[in-house]
Amino acid sequence: MSTTTQILNSIPVDPLTGAISVPIYQTATFVQDAPGQNKGYDYSRSGNPTRNVLEQVLAKLEGGTTGLAFASGLAAIDAVLKLLKTGDEIIAVDDIYGGAYRLFTQVYEKFGIKVTYVDTSDLEKVYQAFTPNTRLVWLESPTNPTLKVSDIAAIAAITHQHHALLCVDNTFTSPILQKPLALGADIVVHSATKYLGGHSDLIAGAVITKDAELGAQLKFLQNAAGNVLGPFDSWLIIRGLETLPLRVRQQSASATLIAEYLNAHEDIEAVYYPGLKTHPNHELAKTQQSGFGGVISFRLKDDTKE
Repeated sequence: MSTTTQILNSIPVDPLTGAISVPIYQTATFVQDAPGQNKGYDYSRSGNPTRNVLEQVLAKLEGGTTGLAFASGLAAIDAVLKLLKTGDEIIAVDDIYGGAYRLFTQVYEKFGIKVTYVDTSDLEKVYQAFTPNTRLVWLESPTNPTLKVSDIAAIAAITHQHHALLCVDNTFTSPILQKPLALGADIVVHSATKYLGGHSDLIAGAVITKDAELGAQLKFLQNAAGNVLGPFDSWLIIRGLETLPLRVRQQSASATLIAEYLNAHEDIEAVYYPGLKTHPNHELAKTQQSGFGGVISFRLKDDTKE
């Protein structure tokens, strides 16, 4: 079954009306049949039919048991960090997204959670960074912005050897090109603003877990903190997912051509794209990704030229 067909088959027909397109249940509350008796919903922060469809499809796409939709990618990251407590430690990729770095250093470190930044493309450095208090390893693969690639399966094995959790930010590949849960990760996060939504008209995040019990913990945190995605934005992502495989494959093909052009350009000092054979992690990327994504970073020889 193609990924496109898998996505379309994962989007259910509305059980109430039979609508093929998922309805937008733009409501805050739901009528109760009697005190404590409802049709599965009472308040849209706790659950909404439109958001629930999105969460189910995301879980299927990543091969997980639980999917959760949040109001932003950072809200999704924040939910994962709420699993920790004072005294816990995180090992994080050193080339980390700036928003995640800000959240780690300016919010969670003041609560007594220590973060150690490591070049996670070097497995020995990852292994040496563990302490008895390490509870979470945080990867981006590829990273934002210089597209380093880490060996997810190997780091998952090291992480579980130390009884910690591995979370992978899969934003830059999407589940079309990489499935971290199948490689051993426990949690996947996305900025759904990017590939998943695909049309620059929403801000959203997602968390998917392999384990249902871990998913239930994060579901509690989602509801308790209230960082949920609204029905309309949920519907926009569902619409975006229908073309996700087509978009991501074409963007990857186009990015490869652009990266090759830039790599040969006389004014370019360096190009960072795992699809290039000159990328230090190219061979690794080929083993765990089915494509290289649509994001390229590069450095000019003279960054003062107009």
